[in-house]
Amino acid sequence: MPSVLVVEDDATIGDVLESSLRAHGFDAVRAGEGHAAVRVSRTMEFDLVLLDLGLPDLDGVEVCRRIRRDQPQTLIIVITARNSEIDVVLGLDAGADDYLTKPIRLTELLARVRAHLRRARPTEASGTVQLGDLSLDIAARRVLINGHEVVLRTKEFDLLARLARDPDKAISRGTLMADVWDEHWYGSTKTLDVHVASLRRRIHTADSLGKVPTITTLRGHGYRLENPGAPTGERGG
Repeated sequence: MPSVLVVEDDATIGDVLESSLRAHGFDAVRAGEGHAAVRVSRTMEFDLVLLDLGLPDLDGVEVCRRIRRDQPQTLIIVITARNSEIDVVLGLDAGADDYLTKPIRLTELLARVRAHLRRARPTEASGTVQLGDLSLDIAARRVLINGHEVVLRTKEFDLLARLARDPDKAISRGTLMADVWDEHWYGSTKTLDVHVASLRRRIHTADSLGKVPTITTLRGHGYRLENPGAPTGERGG
């Protein structure tokens, strides 16, 4: 039974979310304030966190940052009435994997939760992908550059693994959103852009350790992962 932490200060909304999640087979726990959410995240492990950014005692972005620090592999979906791009980016930069803006349809939220948890489950995929000096171990979900581990968040790893499946090939934004986030995704793809930027930073922070792939932006289309180990004549896209 997947465990979900609901962080929502509105008692009515929180009760509806908690009861609906339980009715659909989730083990749901609710925290009504930011400090309470941080405390419970230090004593219990969760598969996923639904986090309202508008909390009365501690800003939701800071709560996200602290939960991410305590539970690096937990999936975090922020729920916010703040729909400006800067607020969304701040939440994603703080460690969120996805976001939903209010008002939210319960069916949409449950579908998004299921999609994230389904993608987080171990798959039969295995093997190691070598991209220059970067080694991607699919089964162990580890990234190494010349033997030194680069720690990635859940969606960052999933995104890198998807790009690495087709190195040197152009992959559309729609394909990446469907394969890494939700096949029924609609609306803004800012989530993808923020995760690409974060993935670039993490990889290239360690680039002094070896020759690493780069992610090229293809404006109006998507992204391409450049394999530094491939001869120039063999590159596609």
